[in-house]
Amino acid sequence: MEAYKLFVRKNREFVHSLESLANGITWLLPERFSNSEIGPEAVYALLGILSTLNQHIIDTTPTKLRPPSLGDSAFPWSLFVSMLKDAETVVEVAAEHFVGEKHKWNYLALTEAVKAFVRLAAFRDSGFKILLQGGEIVNNDERVSENYNTRLGDARMAGGSNMPGSIHERYGTIQQNLEGRAISALSCFGENAKKLSDQVWLNKLRHSSQTAVAKQTLSTLWFQKGLSGQLYLSGEVLFILRPLIYVLFIRRCGIRSWKPWLISLAIDLTGMSFLSFSTNSQPRNGDNYYHLSSSEKDEMKRRKLVWALYIMRDPFFSKYTKHRLEKTDKYFSQVPLIGFLTGLCFCPSFVAQTRYTYTSAS
Repeated sequence: MEAYKLFVRKNREFVHSLESLANGITWLLPERFSNSEIGPEAVYALLGILSTLNQHIIDTTPTKLRPPSLGDSAFPWSLFVSMLKDAETVVEVAAEHFVGEKHKWNYLALTEAVKAFVRLAAFRDSGFKILLQGGEIVNNDERVSENYNTRLGDARMAGGSNMPGSIHERYGTIQQNLEGRAISALSCFGENAKKLSDQVWLNKLRHSSQTAVAKQTLSTLWFQKGLSGQLYLSGEVLFILRPLIYVLFIRRCGIRSWKPWLISLAIDLTGMSFLSFSTNSQPRNGDNYYHLSSSEKDEMKRRKLVWALYIMRDPFFSKYTKHRLEKTDKYFSQVPLIGFLTGLCFCPSFVAQTRYTYTSAS
């Protein structure tokens, strides 16, 4: 395994080229596996898992100046979540093929339960930071990273200003005599002292950074931060559990029932309301609010955008969206070029709607 990691890190561009080539070849697979979707989906999932693994190896390349304790974990939860998402469509297709449409929801519920458990573990292991892309991306607080690098640069400047390393430049013109040799030796001594000082500063910064980014605990958020901490935890847990609750209600009530659709939407709205209140930049009543980083703000926007998938989920799709799409497609089909482009846009929508994993946003 170590040999494979070394190969991937040394040949990043070559590995990416192979992945692109393999993905391009998969366009030929549907014709060969026309009797079943399991084959193509399994190949797509395998390539996706391999690409995810390679990217994880590249992203975890050791660096000397990497800030410590920024989302680091003993277990690669983000990698596990990405692999589960790559494989979930295969689970749905295989379950539908072998046990039927009705019983496939048992296997999808089991898949969502595993994902929820992994995400809860990742949420806890990260110090209860907001999950990015559902846990597929490690939440490294870039504010701490920038502060670490800035302090490191300032420390080096401060350490070097008192070192005699600049003596070589000041007295370079008199190094032809014995006095110059003495000063040159003193300069070498200064450079060595400067390196030692840099290392001391680096160790101090690492120690202070580890203290500054200490992971929050459940008791800290729930009890010490008051209502804001409780709402923050509740909102993120609702986000994690929403897909599992949605599938369980589909399993019980059926995909055509409005109850799973409405309950899922209510959980999304409630969870986002809790997070919005707990991350308010204007504290009230002395509460300590959770301040979002730029990546976490982008994640909040992303979560709101994926709500658009509710119009692609049954029963809303069958009752409203499908009729509108068919009417629009019929209207534009009379125009030669625009009709062709409209068909290319609408056809994937109808195909994607047939799979839970394509529209679940889980």
